[in-house]
Amino acid sequence: MGSAFVLPLLILGLFVALTGLSLPSIKRFGLHFIVSPAWNPVKHDFGALSSIYGTLVSTFIAMILAVPLSLAIALFQVELVPPVIGRVVGSAIELLAAIPSIIYGMWGLFVFAPFMADHVQPFLARIGGNLPLFKGPPMGIGMLTAGLILALMILPFITSVTSDVFRMVPAHLKESAYGMGSTTFEVARKITLRYGIDGVVGAGFLGLGRALGETMAVTFVIGNSHRISASLFTGANSIASTLANEFTEASDPLYLSSLVELGLILLILTVMVQILSQLWLRRMRRKTGKGM
Repeated sequence: MGSAFVLPLLILGLFVALTGLSLPSIKRFGLHFIVSPAWNPVKHDFGALSSIYGTLVSTFIAMILAVPLSLAIALFQVELVPPVIGRVVGSAIELLAAIPSIIYGMWGLFVFAPFMADHVQPFLARIGGNLPLFKGPPMGIGMLTAGLILALMILPFITSVTSDVFRMVPAHLKESAYGMGSTTFEVARKITLRYGIDGVVGAGFLGLGRALGETMAVTFVIGNSHRISASLFTGANSIASTLANEFTEASDPLYLSSLVELGLILLILTVMVQILSQLWLRRMRRKTGKGM
């Protein structure tokens, strides 16, 4: 029982500690801190909106890319290839998960960002026309690059969990479907995916939590600019990158307290993601029960 309560108490302790250190900023700015785009250490004017915006946009880009790719790779491993090839693919995916995040960041800055600037961003600017998402000079860094790097980082986690879930589907269910004339795609969609939907959703939220808190890789490629722009080519910042860049420079008490409050907001966002994941899983279980 004591071991079971360690983690909730640890989370509570983190929340209390961050709240206590954030009190000067909370008293000074109140709720305006969350909706203010300002960030000026010289004038002691701070707001979290630009950091929250960059965090959510880069995470959204990562999720819409990583989740479909992870599902496709997992189904390929489990349903379409022999087990030997599936294990080889799985091992390669797990190797991606073992790479430190700072290596992703260095690769993103020195290799991927120039590729984005020379090829991807000019192409998107040409086909995007007047869309505000693709406005601005192709610098290579920005929210789009950060989102792509994040997608590559969370892909192994989502894929590994999803593959394990799909392997747990009872063989007799799939064999029955094949016996009734179902195609491989129909078995994957109606049997494998439906049976493992709880695990798939859980894997997605696991990747989401990882993307929200990723620090070093995002810091290298997001641009680290306190601004809000509709263009995915412009530099931005996330909560984690702001903390990594500025925490050691925060000698002023209000400056330090504002950074700690950013950390408190990130903790709250992470907890909210976990709560939403549990609510979603319960809803999916109820739907599955009614359908059966």
